[in-house]
Amino acid sequence: MTSTSSAPLSAPLNLDFDYTRSLGPVLGAFMAALRDRRILGVRVGDGENGSPARVLVPPAEFDPETARPLTELVPVAETGVVTTWSWNAAPLPGQPLDRPFAWALIRLDGADSTLLHAVDAPAETMRTGMRVRARWAEERVGGLRDIACFEPTDQPAAEPAEPATDVPALEPVEQLIAPVHLQYMHSASAEESRFLRGIVEGRLIGQRCPTCGKVYLPPRSACPVDGVPPTDEVEVADRGVVTTFCVVNVPFLGQRITPPYITAYVLLDGADMAIQHLILGIPAEDVRMGLRVRAVWRPREEWGHTLENISHFEPDPDASEGDRA
Repeated sequence: MTSTSSAPLSAPLNLDFDYTRSLGPVLGAFMAALRDRRILGVRVGDGENGSPARVLVPPAEFDPETARPLTELVPVAETGVVTTWSWNAAPLPGQPLDRPFAWALIRLDGADSTLLHAVDAPAETMRTGMRVRARWAEERVGGLRDIACFEPTDQPAAEPAEPATDVPALEPVEQLIAPVHLQYMHSASAEESRFLRGIVEGRLIGQRCPTCGKVYLPPRSACPVDGVPPTDEVEVADRGVVTTFCVVNVPFLGQRITPPYITAYVLLDGADMAIQHLILGIPAEDVRMGLRVRAVWRPREEWGHTLENISHFEPDPDASEGDRA
């Protein structure tokens, strides 16, 4: 975290997690077909009553206009045409190619919607209307990246396909795991910067609204009640009361504490806004709203410009027996 005595603080922020979703029968079949080097769409509309028949790729599970479930799978070609594109001169880690490429919307032959994917072609040759074909990944697992990218082709447009009544049964893909990586520079506001400079000294500094008198921690640039900037700085205590809480029972990737444990909103003495933090040092079943707690600080040599200087909160031994019961 870089700073001067008055300039707002800034630091790089890296956020990584795996997004996991369950797939239904339509998307499950779509992903399974990709694993088999085939592309399926879904037919929507019947051509009657003003409902034109169309083929959607990627397939949708429900008709976007009527919400009717869609089940009629249709094979489409691995060739198509670029309808629009944008050049990516500096690919980021994890993107389909490690050299400049185009992001493009591609309408596959036999489809009526477009698929977003990468096109591996020189910048000077990219154009709307370019014919492309899928380049398949060597190892396929049942995901959109089974298509490594698209590449230019002279192959003419394929004839529209009939409904996939003869598609062999495929082992469905039931779940999709997509790694998400976000990297950006976070710049704190002037008010947040004062709060962060305070916490690196072991102090919790909020600000008071001059109109309603509420003390916000962390401070805000404007009071959400009155819309005016807070003025006076207020140092609040590192003790407070649990206002609401959640028992975490579900394990997840990267979890550092064994469930069950408590995450709670703690209203610190002197503040009018609760902060979210962990409650440890007490059985999960004994935590309640109104419980008096105190902050447990990490060793000073581990402190930085972060609320993680507080390891967790635990029951306050100085509270009355009723507040701790």
